[in-house]
Amino acid sequence: MDLQDRLPAEELNATRAKPIGLLCIAAISSGCASIVTGHNQSLSVETHSKGAAVEGSACTLQNDKGTWFVTAPGSVIVNRSYGDLTVSCNHENQQPGAVVVSSSTKAMAFGNIIFGGVIGAAVDVGTGAAYDYPSLISVEFGVLPPIPAPARPEPIPAKGEAPIPASDRPRT
Repeated sequence: MDLQDRLPAEELNATRAKPIGLLCIAAISSGCASIVTGHNQSLSVETHSKGAAVEGSACTLQNDKGTWFVTAPGSVIVNRSYGDLTVSCNHENQQPGAVVVSSSTKAMAFGNIIFGGVIGAAVDVGTGAAYDYPSLISVEFGVLPPIPAPARPEPIPAKGEAPIPASDRPRT
C-alpha cells in the first residue's frame, strides 16, 4: 500500500510541502548575516601605557558608518563596515594613543552568496553585516598609526600635448 492510497490529497500535499518549506527557510536564513548577527557589533576597548592598564581614558571610534565614544575600559556598540575602524584615546596623564583596526569578512557572508543569492549578499555588504571587527581592541598610549603619504597628482598635459606615461616621468 502506497502513501497516496493511505492519505487524502490535501494531507499528502501538506506532508510534502512542510519539509520543502522548512528546507527553503533554513537555506535562505542560514547564510544571511544581516538576519543572524545584524549590522551592529559590541566592542570592548582597553588602554595601556607601557603594558599597564589605564582607566578612565576617553576614546573615540570612527568608521565610514559613524562615530562612537566610550570610556575605557568599556564597551560600545558600533555599526559594522568594510572600512577600517580608527580608535583614538586620550588621558590627562598620557600621550594620545590610536590604532586602526581592519574588518574581516564573516564566513556566513560566503554562505549567503550560495543560499541567499546576489540580493542577500548585496544587503549584507551594504549594511556592513558581512563584516566583523575584533571584539577586543587594545590601545597603547604614545603610539599613533602611521599617516599614509598623499598621492601625487597626475601632471596635466598642455593643450595639444600627449600625456607622459608614468614609466617615462622623472622621479622626484
